Amino acid sequence: MTDVIMPQMGESIAEGTVTKWMKNVGDKVQRDEPLFEISTDKVDAEIPAPASGILKEIRVQPGATVPINTVVGVIAAEGEAVAATPAASVAPPAATPTTAAAPPAPPAVSAGASAPASAPSASSQADGTAESAPRPAPAPPAPAMTREPPRPAPAAAPPPVVPVVPPRPTWSPAPTPPSAPAGPARPDRPAPASAVPVDQSSRTDMTLDELRQTRSSPVVRKIAAEHNLDIRDIPGTGIAGRVTKQDILTHMEGKPAETPASAPRPMPAPAPVATTPQRPPSAPSPPAPPAGPAPQAAAVPAPSPAAPSASSRVEVVPMSPIRKKTAEHMVLSKRISAHVTTVFEIDMTRVDQLRQKYAPVYQERSGVKLTYMPFVIKATVDALKAFPVLNASVEGDAVVYRHDINIGIAVALDWGLIVPVIRNADEKNVLGLARAVNDLAERARTKRLKVEEVQGGTFTITNPGVFGSLFGTPIINQPQVAILGTGVIEKRTVVRDDAIAIRTMAYFALSFDHRIVDGSDADRFMAQMKKGLQEFDETAL
Repeated sequence: MTDVIMPQMGESIAEGTVTKWMKNVGDKVQRDEPLFEISTDKVDAEIPAPASGILKEIRVQPGATVPINTVVGVIAAEGEAVAATPAASVAPPAATPTTAAAPPAPPAVSAGASAPASAPSASSQADGTAESAPRPAPAPPAPAMTREPPRPAPAAAPPPVVPVVPPRPTWSPAPTPPSAPAGPARPDRPAPASAVPVDQSSRTDMTLDELRQTRSSPVVRKIAAEHNLDIRDIPGTGIAGRVTKQDILTHMEGKPAETPASAPRPMPAPAPVATTPQRPPSAPSPPAPPAGPAPQAAAVPAPSPAAPSASSRVEVVPMSPIRKKTAEHMVLSKRISAHVTTVFEIDMTRVDQLRQKYAPVYQERSGVKLTYMPFVIKATVDALKAFPVLNASVEGDAVVYRHDINIGIAVALDWGLIVPVIRNADEKNVLGLARAVNDLAERARTKRLKVEEVQGGTFTITNPGVFGSLFGTPIINQPQVAILGTGVIEKRTVVRDDAIAIRTMAYFALSFDHRIVDGSDADRFMAQMKKGLQEFDETAL
C-alpha cells in the first residue's frame, strides 16, 4: 500500500484544498501520472501519483481543505488490491462482537445505584479471564469471549469511562429532577468540561492559545503584527482552532467572528442548564411549561444558519479556492496600503518598430514569440534601478529595500488570476525576458507552476490592455508597494511638432502605496520609464 499525501508546496503553506480527482476508485494509475489537483494560498497544481497500482481509496473529497502530510488517498498494488477484498470481508465479523458487547453496558448504567450488583454480570459477559477466579460457573461463556483478550486488561478502565458517558444521556432528560434545580445544573456543567480535556489531548498536549499562535499561517501573523493584534484574542475557525486569514480580517472589521463550527459546541451545554432552572418555577403546571419553552428553544437556533436562497431566476455558486484567496488578498491590500494611481500616455512607436523588425528573427532563431511585454519589463527594470523605493516593501515601521528585482507578471486564467515571478529580471536582455514570459504563462495555464515561481516578487505588471482596456487602477500585490498596469496599444492621432501624426500609443497606470512612495517619486519613475520606451536602446535586443 502507498499513501497519497497532501504535499507541502512551500515553507509558508500549511494546508491545501483538493479541487479535483483525475482518477476514480478502482482505476489503474501509473507513477508520475497526474492523480489529483490541489489549490493552496500560492498556486494551483496537479499532483502526480507517487506509485503505480490501483487507486484503492479516496479519503479526501473535492472541496475539502486538509493540513499538509494528510493522507488523501491510498494506492495499492494489483496483488494487494485483490487480497484487500477478503480482508475487508473478515473485518465486519470482528466488529460484530464489539457491537454485541456494547448493549450490556446501558443496563449497568441504567441501574444507577445497583451498579455493583450488575457490574459483575456485565464484566463476566465482556471478560472471561477477570471473572474466572470469583465465578468459576461462567467458565462456558469464557471461551466464547476469548475473542476479546484486549478487553480484560482495561476491566478497571470501564468504570471511569461509564461516568463520563452517563451525564450526556441524563443531561437531555434534565427536566426529570424538578425538586433540586441547582443540583442537576452543576453535574451537567462538568460534562462539557470533561469534553475539553478530550479535545486538548487530541491536540498533542497544546493549549488552544498555543495552537493558534503556532499553527496560524505567516500571513496571519504578519497581519497581526502590523495591526498590533494578539492572535490569542481572535476566535479561530480553522483546523484545531487555527486562526485563518478570514478570521483576522473579520476581527479587524469589528464584526463578531464567524465561528459556526466552533461556537455550537459550547452553546448546547449552557442551553439545557438555562432551561433547567426555568422549569422548576413552573413545577405547579409541569405539562404546559415544558411544551412552551421547548419549541421556542428549537425555533431560535433554526433561523440562525442563514443560507443564500436559490430560485428559478437565481443561481448560487460557491467560490473556487483560487477565487476565495484572490478576494481575501485584494481586500487585505486595500485595507493595508494607501492606494494612489497616476496615469501616463506613452508613445510606443519606437517599440513597435523594433518588435516588427526582430519578431521574425526571434521566431526563426530561438522559437520565441516577441510581444510588447519584454520591452515594458526592460524599461520597468531600468526605472526601478533609478527609483528603488518602488522596489521596496513595508514591515511594521521599517522600509525594506530589496536589491533583487523580481518582476511578477499577472496571468489571467479561465478559473482565476495568478502572478508568476521572473527572478533577477535585471540580469536578462529582451530575448531572455521574452523566453521567461512565454514559459511562465504557458505553465500557469497548464497548472505546472512550482510554488517558488509565484513567490518573492518585488514589483508586479498587469496587462488589461490585451482585452481592450485603455487603463485601469490595479490593486497592489502585497507586500509590494507598487503595480504597473498597461493599457491597449493602438494607433492614435496625436500632435507632434505642431502637426497631426498617427502614432502607436498606450496609457500606463501606476498604483503605488502612498505610505512610503510620494507622488513626485511615482511620477518621476513613470517619466523615466516613458523615456526608456520612447527611446528604447536597440542594443538590449
